[in-house]
Order: sequence, then structure tokens, then C-alpha cells
Amino acid sequence: MSKSKVLITCDLGAAALDRFGDVENVDVIVENIKDVETLAARATDVNGIIVRSNVKVTSEVIAASKALKVIGRAGIGVDNIDISAATKAGVAVVNAPSGNTVTTAEHAVSMMLSMARRIPQASASMKEDKWEKKRFMGTEVRSKILGIIGAGRIGSTVAGIVKGLRMRVLCYDPFLTAERARDIGVESVDLDTLLAAADFITIHTPLTPDTKDLIGGENLHKVKEGVFIVNCARGPIVNLDDLDKAIEAGRVAGAALDVFEVEPPPHHKLFERENVILTPHLGASTVEAQESVALEIAENVISYLTTGVSPNTLNLPSLPAEVFAALEKQMTLAGSLGLLGAQLAEGPISSATIQLKGERVEEGKDILTSAFLAGLLTPAVGDANIVNARTIAEERGISVSTATTTELGDFTDIVAVEISGAWGVSRLQGALFNSRDPRLVSLDGFRIDAVPRGEMLLLYNRDVPGVIGAIGKTLGENGINISGLYNGREAIGGRALTLVNIDTPAKAETIDALSKLPNMLSVKCVKL
Repeated sequence: MSKSKVLITCDLGAAALDRFGDVENVDVIVENIKDVETLAARATDVNGIIVRSNVKVTSEVIAASKALKVIGRAGIGVDNIDISAATKAGVAVVNAPSGNTVTTAEHAVSMMLSMARRIPQASASMKEDKWEKKRFMGTEVRSKILGIIGAGRIGSTVAGIVKGLRMRVLCYDPFLTAERARDIGVESVDLDTLLAAADFITIHTPLTPDTKDLIGGENLHKVKEGVFIVNCARGPIVNLDDLDKAIEAGRVAGAALDVFEVEPPPHHKLFERENVILTPHLGASTVEAQESVALEIAENVISYLTTGVSPNTLNLPSLPAEVFAALEKQMTLAGSLGLLGAQLAEGPISSATIQLKGERVEEGKDILTSAFLAGLLTPAVGDANIVNARTIAEERGISVSTATTTELGDFTDIVAVEISGAWGVSRLQGALFNSRDPRLVSLDGFRIDAVPRGEMLLLYNRDVPGVIGAIGKTLGENGINISGLYNGREAIGGRALTLVNIDTPAKAETIDALSKLPNMLSVKCVKL
């Protein structure tokens, strides 16, 4: 067997290099690289590349690396790796999500305590030869309410740490089940309840379109007066302009920020406030975390190069190429149903059941299930994909079952799903027309023929004359073009479902206008 060659572009430390040295068929090249051009030139004949945040692995780098099999990120975030280009090139992308869990959680708690006792400000004062004991009156955290946004690895670890501080912990996570909440010792609540009750808020959720500016706008008007906010997750989750206004108004007593939209960040007037603590993305900056992450990524890259599989692979499925090609359209359909189901769920999801019909579904049921779960989890998790979706579902206590059948409906290729939680059950069914065109054919018992794509409105209304015309008129008055409209009903004069594809997102005022139409029961906007 020929040796694999791995280019390590950053400092991994002696322990990780020793681990590579233990493997007979893997050689390493260590070179500190910070620019794309140098990386592309050095990576032409390597089988593996390992980076931290020191350099971007772009599509140009991947195209230049003809022998490349795996890219390893020593850390969690893979914003500096073009995963789409890697997938198209058949290159696995692996990361090391566990190594910095504890250190990031500890940093968040440290930031919280520093705010509560005003430690940085007092230290700065002492260094100016001042003794301002009365000026820096703090507050205890014991018996206070900590609101954790995001119950993944780091959020759960924070919850465990603050138990020793005797804090009451509320947690908001769309996929946090009651059982999982009990396991980690938190109270599962909705976001509004958390914002209104928490004395301290700490953020540990991924950056997704739904979480961008989550702490901003109206949500900063819902917080308990005097709240302290910690962000050790992703910078854009907190809107700095809105936070500055909330501090100015007295609604927020202080903030501690470790992450920023641009790093290093440009100066912002918020940074000048005495009750704002800033650190330069130190969440993972401990000796222990850096060594742990380095060892984890070394193991993952070695595993992929020697066995063809690896934990924490973010993009590639384990499926023969011909089966993957045959199932590609059905995978897209399954993902769309999952994404739609997530947006229809009215609370945490506890279980999902999938039924599959098609020529290759027995071989591909695992990948189809993962495609569905990736769609289902993406709104809350952000980085869910067909490889890691099952693990994420398991971590969140979601029970998943899959079956294949030959008797499901009238179509050749079908995906039927049932999503349930304490809030109830949602049932969706999709099919491929001509084995290639995805369609939504049933939604909670309503037979329909809709294209699951882009911006969509789901409108429940009474089945009476004039409703569809009123919908079209209202959308037209609000400057929204209809690209598709589909209707199903329970019975003549009963409830009806109208599903509308629209070319541009519907604003809040448009949703409100539709909701006020005669015979309209409910309106929901979803995006696929």
C-alpha cells in the first residue's frame, strides 16, 4: 500500500504529530501557511490537509489538489472550507467538535461571573492606582435565573457547571425534548419566556438564517430589565447596534462578547461602554483544548485515510456511487419534507417516522433517512447534513424509525413522514413525478399537488367562493408575485388548504393582511 501524505498547515502540537508518527502508511508535512496561493501550490500532491482558522481551503485549492481525499479542521467551525467544492470533488471534510466543549463553556461562565462582579473594570481601576471599592458593587449569581439559548454540547456543559453555583437554568432549543431537559437539569421553555425571565443569558446556538440577529430588534425589548448577555457562539447572532441601544435604555445591564461578525472587529461605540467586556475569540484558547482538538482531528484524518470512514465527516455518505445517483432526487424530496416539517412543528420534536417506496430504497433507506433528518434539523442546528444528522437527532432525544414498502400510494417513488411531539402530529407525503420532479402530494390529510420549493405560503381557510381570489388580490396589492398555487379540501364547504409559491418573501404586514381575510383560518410562511 502506498503511503498517504498529509499537509499540516498550522501548529498541532507534539502529541498530534506523535500520533501521526505511529501510523505506518501516513507521512506528514508541517508548514505554517496563511494564504490561499501558498496552500494551493503546496497541496498539489497531498492526500490530506489540516487547518485551523489560519487559512481558507477554497475551491481553487481543492481543484489544484488532484490527490486530495480529506480536509481536516482542527476545531468546530468550517467557515474557511468550501464544503460544496469538496463534496463535488469527492473530498471528505472532517472536524473536531468535542475538543473545545469544556473550555468554551468555562469561558462563557467566566464571562458571566466577570460581569456580575465587575472584575475587569475593578482590575483596570486598580492599575490606575485607584481604590474604588464602592464603585464596583456586584451581584450574586446564586438563585438567579440563567437562560441558555442552545442545548448542544456546549450549552449542556454550561448547564452542568452552573448547577454548582445554585442557579436556576432555563433553556430554549427547538429540539430539546422533555427527557433531555431532565437529563441535563434544565427547564425547557420558549424563547419569549426565557427572555422575560432570565437574569443572565448565554448563547450557544449555531449561526443560521433564523439565529442571525436573534439577540436584537424586538427580542431586546422582551428581556427582563437589568439582564446580562454573554455571546461565545457566533458574532452575528447578536446585533451590536441594537444591543448598544438596549444598554443605553437600561434594559440590558451589561454584555460580554467573545465573538464578532468580522474578526478582528472594526471599532464600535458599544466597545467603549464600561459595562461591556470583550475578549478576542478566546473560547477555545486553552492549552488543554488546543491539544484535545489536535488529537481529535489527527484521529479523524488517520481514520479516513486508512479505512475510508471517519467520525465527524460533514459531507460524504457511505453509499455506492450508482445507488447515490439513483436516489439523488428522492434525497432532495426527503430533505424538503424534513425542512417543511420543522417549520410546521409547534414545539420540540420527539419522534419521526419515515416510510419509503421506490426501486432502490432498501439499499438507500439510511441515506434517505439522513437526508430527511438533515432538513428537519437544519433550522435549529444549522450544520446538519446527511452524515451527522442521525447523531444530532440522537443527541436531542429524537426517536427515528424507517420502513420500506411497496404499497404506499399510487406513485412509484414516495417519501412519507410523520413528525410528532407534545404539541401533536404532522404528516407529510411527497412523490417524484416521472422519477425526477419532487411534489408534495399530501399534508395532514389534505391531498395536494404542490412544488416544494422556495418561499411558500400555507393558508388554511373555509372552502367557500372568493377565498382564492382574495388571496391573489392581497398578494398583488403587496407586490408579491405568485409562481404556483395549489388547493386541497376535506369536503365541500369544509376546511381547505391553499399552498402558494411566491417569488419574494412575505413581510409581516402581508401575513397580517392575509390573516384578516374573511374565512381565513390561519396563515404560515415557510421557506424550502
